[in-house]
Amino acid sequence: MNTKTMKAEKRWISAELVVDVISYLFVLLFLYAAVSKLIEYDQFKIQIAKSPILTDFATILVWLVPAIEIIIAVLLVIPNRIMMGLYASLTLMFLFTAYIIIILNFSDSIPCSCGGVLAKMGWNEHLIFNVMFIIIAISGILLQEEIKQKRITKKT
Repeated sequence: MNTKTMKAEKRWISAELVVDVISYLFVLLFLYAAVSKLIEYDQFKIQIAKSPILTDFATILVWLVPAIEIIIAVLLVIPNRIMMGLYASLTLMFLFTAYIIIILNFSDSIPCSCGGVLAKMGWNEHLIFNVMFIIIAISGILLQEEIKQKRITKKT
């Protein structure tokens, strides 16, 4: 099949639909995580305070992390802010993943500060989960860029 034929074929699933699904996956993830952390505030604060890396910042992070998760979720449901939300999702997932890697490699104490069901995962599962969401975020960014380019092309 040549490239002209491939371009002429209609996709079975539109890029817009895939970006919407990706966005709502992150909305669910971040809202669930934020609400879990806020509901279990005392436990979340204790766990962050036990972290060898985050101890000094525990009092601010206990509010900042859920707030950022909620802000990103809101960005992802505003049509002209989806790209910003996808980049913010990628950044936050990258930071969470970097934290896990640092803790696993350089710390004897491994406290989990995730909320709800996510706290039940082991560190290796967390790492795989985060890497999968990083890949999902990158896919969403690339598809959203493709959508943007198609809109620009249609206008000209």
